[in-house]
Amino acid sequence: MIDLLTFGRRLRHARRRRGLTLDELGGMVGKPAPYLSNLENGKREPKLGLVSDLAEALGSTASDLLDPSPPTRRDALEIGLERAQAEPLYQELGLPHLKPGAKLPDTALEHLMALYGELKERANVPAASPQEALAANSALRDYLTAHDLYLEPIERVAADALDAVGADQPGAMPQSLLSDLVAHFGFEIRQVPDLPMSVRALADLRHHRILIRGRDEMRTRRARTVVLQTLGHFVLGHGAPTSYTEFLRQRMEANYFAAAVLAPERTLVPRLLEAKAERRISVEEIKELYYINYRLAAQRFTNLATRHLDVHTHFVRSDELGAIWKAYGNSGVPFPTGPDGSIVGQRLCRQWGTRLAFRSDDKYGIHYQYTDTGAGTFWCATHLEVDREPPHAITVGTTFNDARYFLGSGTDRHSVSNCPDGECCRRPPGDLVARWSELAWPSARASVLNPLGLPSGNLPGVDLTEVFEFLDSQAP
Repeated sequence: MIDLLTFGRRLRHARRRRGLTLDELGGMVGKPAPYLSNLENGKREPKLGLVSDLAEALGSTASDLLDPSPPTRRDALEIGLERAQAEPLYQELGLPHLKPGAKLPDTALEHLMALYGELKERANVPAASPQEALAANSALRDYLTAHDLYLEPIERVAADALDAVGADQPGAMPQSLLSDLVAHFGFEIRQVPDLPMSVRALADLRHHRILIRGRDEMRTRRARTVVLQTLGHFVLGHGAPTSYTEFLRQRMEANYFAAAVLAPERTLVPRLLEAKAERRISVEEIKELYYINYRLAAQRFTNLATRHLDVHTHFVRSDELGAIWKAYGNSGVPFPTGPDGSIVGQRLCRQWGTRLAFRSDDKYGIHYQYTDTGAGTFWCATHLEVDREPPHAITVGTTFNDARYFLGSGTDRHSVSNCPDGECCRRPPGDLVARWSELAWPSARASVLNPLGLPSGNLPGVDLTEVFEFLDSQAP
């Protein structure tokens, strides 16, 4: 099909470049000037035979006239404005039709298109309320759990992409292979020094480039992940999200695609099966083998564990105060939940390994621990991301029965969590309350207030037990 507006602009551009009038060109191809004027204005569709005649008369080719890209930046702006004015959202403004004459400067067109683009963005993706954000996270968690954390369609897409560039060896993906993979989908990678602070990468669709920060701002390990996450949106056919739920799902799928490419199912699963047989499964080994960060390695392991190892797992990312930023799983671990069933922003029990790792003497090692809960005993391995602000804990856990397959299952660290029943750690012990409840007024740091949800309490973000214990320790 012919893009009539773009064809018309390319025809006009080629005619003027040859210095021909409409009458002169019409005489060469046997068409009247008004007919050619309608073609140039995108109001008539030419037959392919006429396209060939026009190309010959203009010293061009049919493929050049049919090229879907506008011939100049000005033409692109005018075409964009014409199409925008035909959209219902623009027409709802009740404005008269604007014909961009020669006296209208390019900068005015740039402003018009930028303003309309922002209007569309705000109309299509309204800002999510905290309740909507929590509901979206819960829906996504339920979706992953229903599929045992394994998304087969994305696994196939990642495998096909790797086949296309001949990637079949285990280990870290070299830069040359990453460039080949990106090029296979029509892009190139460019490092730039001044990427906007609000984005981790930027896809330039006009020039088919993926722009990322330079090496002085982003490490190689992080850069590979960001490139593939950005590419994943195009490989998976994502369109502009129309809701926060869709935005979150697309982001999850793009992250899954990146992990599936960097730690492929075909090479990782044999290693995991071998590790299970030898009872030495380790997320740290996945991290080192594929040169990815611990968080990505942990997520990748949970993707494959149930499908290929028959091991049920859970994943948690939380901060030092125990607030959950991300969590999912199919191990049955009892995550703290709000009245609406959401877990993001809820505070983990102080006895869980995810929180005790912050009090460990070795914050650079892996914290292994068993925790007894009302739903059973669970084992976990926790890694602290101490180089980020605020520091986060990344935890992978499993059931007591499946813990025997993991490195670190012999740990003697063992705790008991009664949350939310009994003497709950989220409620200070009675003796502390008696001493301090009316004599302490903590002021919460803004950085601990998770925007997607807060634990209940009169002072959100404040761990009163910790505050009262500290006051005890400092009392004269």
